[in-house]
Amino acid sequence: MRLGKALASAAVAASIIAAPLAAQAAPAELRTGTEIEGENLRGGFLIPAIAIIAIILGILAATSGDGDRPHSP
Repeated sequence: MRLGKALASAAVAASIIAAPLAAQAAPAELRTGTEIEGENLRGGFLIPAIAIIAIILGILAATSGDGDRPHSP
């Protein structure tokens, strides 16, 4: 069992190291980045807004004391 974990860890480490090296070895035409314009940044507030709403709803759900908690007799 421990050998399997060690092999899996080694495989993950090798892939983490190999991915940037493989990307760097790619031809320059494939390595071009995307241009950042004002048009491309539009709508960037949606994911943070959803995250904030989820956090607020989670806090409300955790702190709502309806008295419906089970208790032993």
